[in-house]
Amino acid sequence: MGRATAHLFADEGARVAVCDQNEEGTAAVVAEIEGAGGEAAGFPCDVADRQVAGRLVEQIVQRFGGLQILVNNAGISRGAALDAPEFPDVWDRTLAVNLTAHIELIRAALPHLQADGAGRIVNIASTEGLGASAGIPSYTASKHGVVGLTKSLAVQLGAQGVTVNCVCPGPIHTGMTAVIPDPMKEKFARRRVPARRYGNPEEVAHATLSLVLPAASFINGAILVVDGGLVIQNT
Repeated sequence: MGRATAHLFADEGARVAVCDQNEEGTAAVVAEIEGAGGEAAGFPCDVADRQVAGRLVEQIVQRFGGLQILVNNAGISRGAALDAPEFPDVWDRTLAVNLTAHIELIRAALPHLQADGAGRIVNIASTEGLGASAGIPSYTASKHGVVGLTKSLAVQLGAQGVTVNCVCPGPIHTGMTAVIPDPMKEKFARRRVPARRYGNPEEVAHATLSLVLPAASFINGAILVVDGGLVIQNT
Protein backbone atom coordinates (compact mmCIF):
# COMPACT_ATOMS: atom_id res chain seq x y z
CA MET A 1 0.00 0.00 0.00
CA GLY A 2 2.90 2.33 0.71
CA ARG A 3 4.36 1.78 -2.74
CA ALA A 4 0.99 2.34 -4.43
CA THR A 5 0.40 5.49 -2.41
CA ALA A 6 3.85 6.88 -3.20
CA HIS A 7 3.31 6.25 -6.92
CA LEU A 8 -0.15 7.83 -6.96
CA PHE A 9 0.94 10.94 -5.08
CA ALA A 10 3.91 11.35 -7.42
CA ASP A 11 1.61 10.93 -10.43
CA GLU A 12 -0.47 13.81 -9.03
CA GLY A 13 2.59 16.06 -8.83
CA ALA A 14 3.67 15.59 -5.21
CA ARG A 15 7.33 15.40 -4.29
CA VAL A 16 7.40 12.18 -2.31
CA ALA A 17 9.56 11.14 0.63
CA VAL A 18 9.70 7.35 0.61
CA CYS A 19 10.45 6.00 4.09
CA ASP A 20 10.94 2.33 4.90
CA GLN A 21 13.26 0.19 7.00
CA ASN A 22 14.23 -1.78 3.88
CA GLU A 23 16.91 0.28 2.16
CA GLU A 24 16.75 -1.68 -1.10
CA GLY A 25 12.97 -1.46 -1.20
CA THR A 26 13.08 2.27 -0.57
CA ALA A 27 15.57 2.78 -3.39
CA ALA A 28 13.47 0.63 -5.72
CA VAL A 29 10.32 2.69 -5.18
CA VAL A 30 12.26 5.94 -5.70
CA ALA A 31 13.71 4.57 -8.95
CA GLU A 32 10.25 3.52 -10.14
CA ILE A 33 8.81 6.96 -9.46
CA GLU A 34 11.70 8.75 -11.12
CA GLY A 35 11.48 6.39 -14.07
CA ALA A 36 7.84 7.43 -14.49
CA GLY A 37 8.78 11.10 -14.48
CA GLY A 38 7.99 11.86 -10.84
CA GLU A 39 10.12 13.29 -8.05
CA ALA A 40 10.99 11.27 -4.97
CA ALA A 41 13.74 10.73 -2.44
CA GLY A 42 14.38 7.77 -0.17
CA PHE A 43 14.89 7.89 3.58
CA PRO A 44 15.58 4.41 4.99
CA CYS A 45 14.71 4.29 8.67
CA ASP A 46 13.09 2.26 11.44
CA VAL A 47 10.15 4.31 12.69
CA ALA A 48 9.99 2.16 15.83
CA ASP A 49 13.03 4.10 17.05
CA ARG A 50 11.56 7.12 18.84
CA GLN A 51 14.68 9.15 18.02
CA VAL A 52 14.13 8.77 14.27
CA ALA A 53 11.15 11.09 13.76
CA GLY A 54 12.90 14.39 14.36
CA ARG A 55 15.89 13.52 12.19
CA LEU A 56 13.68 12.15 9.45
CA VAL A 57 11.47 15.22 9.23
CA GLU A 58 14.54 17.47 9.25
CA GLN A 59 16.07 15.54 6.36
CA ILE A 60 12.84 15.67 4.37
CA VAL A 61 12.44 19.41 4.88
CA GLN A 62 16.05 19.99 3.87
CA ARG A 63 15.52 17.92 0.72
CA PHE A 64 12.17 19.37 -0.37
CA GLY A 65 11.96 22.71 1.39
CA GLY A 66 8.87 21.88 3.39
CA LEU A 67 6.35 19.25 4.40
CA GLN A 68 2.62 19.60 3.74
CA ILE A 69 1.29 16.03 3.85
CA LEU A 70 2.08 13.21 6.27
CA VAL A 71 0.84 9.70 5.56
CA ASN A 72 1.48 7.33 8.47
CA ASN A 73 1.28 3.89 6.91
CA ALA A 74 4.06 1.84 8.51
CA GLY A 75 2.61 -1.34 9.96
CA ILE A 76 3.39 -4.87 11.07
CA SER A 77 1.28 -7.77 12.27
CA ARG A 78 2.69 -10.46 14.52
CA GLY A 79 0.87 -13.06 16.53
CA ALA A 80 1.91 -14.66 19.81
CA ALA A 81 0.08 -16.66 22.43
CA LEU A 82 -0.71 -14.66 25.55
CA ASP A 83 1.45 -16.99 27.65
CA ALA A 84 4.30 -17.17 25.13
CA PRO A 85 7.69 -15.85 26.30
CA GLU A 86 7.93 -13.68 23.19
CA PHE A 87 4.55 -11.98 23.73
CA PRO A 88 5.93 -8.87 25.50
CA ASP A 89 8.40 -8.26 22.67
CA VAL A 90 5.69 -8.75 20.04
CA TRP A 91 3.42 -6.34 21.90
CA ASP A 92 6.10 -3.68 22.30
CA ARG A 93 7.33 -3.87 18.71
CA THR A 94 3.82 -3.82 17.22
CA LEU A 95 2.70 -0.78 19.18
CA ALA A 96 6.01 0.98 18.50
CA VAL A 97 5.59 0.64 14.73
CA ASN A 98 1.80 0.82 14.39
CA LEU A 99 0.95 3.53 16.89
CA THR A 100 3.80 5.27 18.70
CA ALA A 101 5.59 6.03 15.42
CA HIS A 102 2.44 7.80 14.21
CA ILE A 103 2.38 10.29 17.04
CA GLU A 104 6.14 10.82 17.04
CA LEU A 105 6.12 11.67 13.33
CA ILE A 106 3.11 13.93 13.77
CA ARG A 107 4.83 15.76 16.62
CA ALA A 108 7.98 16.24 14.55
CA ALA A 109 6.14 17.29 11.40
CA LEU A 110 3.53 19.53 13.01
CA PRO A 111 5.37 22.89 12.77
CA HIS A 112 5.75 22.36 9.03
CA LEU A 113 2.17 21.16 8.59
CA GLN A 114 0.95 24.27 10.40
CA ALA A 115 3.11 26.63 8.34
CA ASP A 116 0.55 27.40 5.63
CA GLY A 117 -2.56 26.49 7.62
CA ALA A 118 -3.46 23.64 5.29
CA GLY A 119 -1.50 20.61 6.50
CA ARG A 120 -2.83 17.12 5.95
CA ILE A 121 -2.34 14.02 8.08
CA VAL A 122 -3.66 10.62 7.05
CA ASN A 123 -3.20 7.69 9.41
CA ILE A 124 -3.56 4.21 7.98
CA ALA A 125 -5.33 1.94 10.46
CA SER A 126 -7.34 -1.19 9.58
CA THR A 127 -10.77 -2.68 9.95
CA GLU A 128 -9.12 -4.32 13.00
CA GLY A 129 -9.46 -0.85 14.51
CA LEU A 130 -13.24 -1.16 14.21
CA GLY A 131 -13.63 -4.77 15.36
CA ALA A 132 -11.43 -7.63 16.42
CA SER A 133 -10.00 -10.97 15.37
CA ALA A 134 -8.63 -13.58 17.73
CA GLY A 135 -4.91 -14.17 18.01
CA ILE A 136 -3.53 -10.71 17.21
CA PRO A 137 -4.27 -8.57 20.28
CA SER A 138 -1.28 -6.28 19.80
CA TYR A 139 -2.26 -5.52 16.20
CA THR A 140 -5.91 -4.99 17.07
CA ALA A 141 -5.07 -2.76 20.03
CA SER A 142 -2.64 -0.70 17.93
CA LYS A 143 -5.21 -0.11 15.20
CA HIS A 144 -7.90 0.91 17.69
CA GLY A 145 -5.29 3.30 19.02
CA VAL A 146 -4.73 4.81 15.58
CA VAL A 147 -8.47 5.45 15.21
CA GLY A 148 -8.60 7.11 18.61
CA LEU A 149 -5.46 9.14 17.94
CA THR A 150 -6.97 10.38 14.68
CA LYS A 151 -10.14 11.58 16.38
CA SER A 152 -8.28 13.26 19.23
CA LEU A 153 -5.87 15.15 16.98
CA ALA A 154 -8.62 16.12 14.54
CA VAL A 155 -10.34 17.93 17.39
CA GLN A 156 -7.10 19.46 18.63
CA LEU A 157 -5.59 20.58 15.32
CA GLY A 158 -8.66 21.48 13.27
CA ALA A 159 -8.61 25.14 14.32
CA GLN A 160 -5.06 25.38 13.02
CA GLY A 161 -6.09 24.30 9.54
CA VAL A 162 -4.51 20.87 9.89
CA THR A 163 -6.87 18.00 9.10
CA VAL A 164 -6.36 14.53 10.54
CA ASN A 165 -8.16 11.60 8.96
CA CYS A 166 -7.87 7.85 8.94
CA VAL A 167 -8.15 5.11 6.33
CA CYS A 168 -9.18 1.63 7.49
CA PRO A 169 -8.30 -0.97 4.84
CA GLY A 170 -9.93 -4.38 5.02
CA PRO A 171 -8.61 -7.44 3.20
CA ILE A 172 -6.08 -6.12 0.68
CA HIS A 173 -3.50 -7.85 -1.52
CA THR A 174 -0.29 -6.77 0.22
CA GLY A 175 2.98 -8.25 1.41
CA MET A 176 1.35 -8.80 4.79
CA THR A 177 -1.46 -10.92 3.32
CA ALA A 178 0.73 -12.65 0.72
CA VAL A 179 1.37 -15.50 3.17
CA ILE A 180 -2.32 -16.43 3.09
CA PRO A 181 -2.99 -19.11 0.44
CA ASP A 182 -5.19 -17.92 -2.43
CA PRO A 183 -7.93 -20.54 -1.80
CA MET A 184 -8.26 -19.26 1.78
CA LYS A 185 -8.48 -15.67 0.54
CA GLU A 186 -11.15 -16.61 -1.97
CA LYS A 187 -13.16 -18.49 0.65
CA PHE A 188 -12.92 -15.61 3.11
CA ALA A 189 -13.96 -13.06 0.48
CA ARG A 190 -16.99 -15.10 -0.61
CA ARG A 191 -18.10 -15.51 3.00
CA ARG A 192 -17.29 -12.14 4.54
CA VAL A 193 -16.90 -9.47 1.85
CA PRO A 194 -19.97 -8.23 -0.07
CA ALA A 195 -17.69 -7.30 -2.97
CA ARG A 196 -16.55 -10.96 -2.98
CA ARG A 197 -12.86 -10.18 -3.40
CA TYR A 198 -9.76 -8.77 -1.77
CA GLY A 199 -8.96 -5.16 -2.55
CA ASN A 200 -5.92 -3.83 -4.36
CA PRO A 201 -3.32 -1.45 -2.87
CA GLU A 202 -4.20 1.18 -5.47
CA GLU A 203 -7.76 1.33 -4.14
CA VAL A 204 -6.45 2.24 -0.70
CA ALA A 205 -4.03 4.74 -2.22
CA HIS A 206 -6.88 6.58 -3.96
CA ALA A 207 -8.80 6.77 -0.69
CA THR A 208 -5.73 8.26 0.97
CA LEU A 209 -5.26 10.78 -1.83
CA SER A 210 -8.89 11.86 -1.60
CA LEU A 211 -8.34 13.04 1.98
CA VAL A 212 -5.45 15.40 1.17
CA LEU A 213 -6.90 17.23 -1.82
CA PRO A 214 -7.86 20.92 -1.45
CA ALA A 215 -11.49 19.90 -1.93
CA ALA A 216 -11.24 17.80 1.25
CA SER A 217 -10.43 20.76 3.50
CA PHE A 218 -13.65 20.31 5.54
CA ILE A 219 -13.14 16.57 6.06
CA ASN A 220 -11.61 16.19 9.49
CA GLY A 221 -11.66 13.25 11.90
CA ALA A 222 -13.15 10.96 9.25
CA ILE A 223 -12.66 7.20 9.35
CA LEU A 224 -12.73 6.08 5.72
CA VAL A 225 -13.27 2.33 5.42
CA VAL A 226 -11.92 0.59 2.32
CA ASP A 227 -13.06 -2.99 2.75
CA GLY A 228 -15.60 -3.95 0.08
CA GLY A 229 -18.35 -3.79 2.71
CA LEU A 230 -16.83 -6.22 5.22
CA VAL A 231 -17.62 -4.33 8.43
CA ILE A 232 -21.25 -3.60 7.56
CA GLN A 233 -22.22 -7.18 6.68
CA ASN A 234 -24.12 -8.86 9.49
CA THR A 235 -24.30 -12.37 8.09
